[in-house]
Amino acid sequence: MANLQAQIDSLVAGLHGPRSGQTTAAPAEVAGQALLVDLLILRGQVLGRIADYERAAELAEQLVRAAPDDDASWLVRARTQATFHRFAEALADLDAARRRGSDQATLDAERAAILQAVAYYAEALVLRRTAAKRRPDFTTLSALAVLQAERGKVAQAEHLFIEARRRHRGVSPFPVAELDFRRGLMWLGERNLHAARAWFDAAVSRVPAYAPAMGHLAEVDAALGARDAAIDRLRPLALSSDDPEYAAGLAGVLSDAGHPHEAEQWRISAAARYDELVLRHPEAFVDHAADFWLTVGGDRPKGLQLVSRNHAHRATRALALPHRVIPTDSWPTDSWLADPDT
Repeated sequence: MANLQAQIDSLVAGLHGPRSGQTTAAPAEVAGQALLVDLLILRGQVLGRIADYERAAELAEQLVRAAPDDDASWLVRARTQATFHRFAEALADLDAARRRGSDQATLDAERAAILQAVAYYAEALVLRRTAAKRRPDFTTLSALAVLQAERGKVAQAEHLFIEARRRHRGVSPFPVAELDFRRGLMWLGERNLHAARAWFDAAVSRVPAYAPAMGHLAEVDAALGARDAAIDRLRPLALSSDDPEYAAGLAGVLSDAGHPHEAEQWRISAAARYDELVLRHPEAFVDHAADFWLTVGGDRPKGLQLVSRNHAHRATRALALPHRVIPTDSWPTDSWLADPDT
């Protein structure tokens, strides 16, 4: 984490606008700012910091204005758009990057992530399998493993998780920790709490500051009856993260553990933050806020109103996304890629 912070600090220190007489950013400046956007997104993911996502989005907007002819500008803005679930806008940015010469494999990976996020699994599967056939490395196999896990193909996903880990050649703990975390989410979805806990714990052992993994560890602890352990995990997260999910989770566990006064303090904090985020980033937070109000928040009418709003938004979002058939003439046949059920 110190290394990540040092990289961010160095890039921030080097930020500056176009020099006198210069109308657009130089390629090195574009590359540096694009890297900064990606590192801020990474830190936001690890620490649960929405402020990092927001700063990344600001920088990406600046980059598109400063270097509109550079494909990297549009690529990083597509990533920030997707981070806040503005998927139609993200796809439009990917199209802009394509017109400026962006690499097709990179575009396909970004597009697959968006299609996966909106549950266009068949289309995403074609892109993920094609990438894994072309270059079966840690990155492509990990992406395919996560997609199969989300599709409920647990056996195929497990095989891919194992194969991806076997092919890892990097030294950074972040991608492996994320893979462990995703594996934990798969088993949590299968209600295998002990398997889920083992993988969340593996992720935290690699990156102790990994907030999402720590939060889900607390969730599993609470489900297994270890409420004190869950509270001990959630309290520092609720203090350090500006994502209200942790404050809401802490409020729920405290209430169940017989601490109503502290629970109410955290409930109020989470409620205020959800209201703020729904106004600023509705696409990304309406569904989370609805779940909060229907449960810990204790305001069912407000929760149902947000549920209706989210359904309307999903319908609009689906209409905004392209409906097209992706060619399937080069699907892979390797044993860990092929799925005879599809």
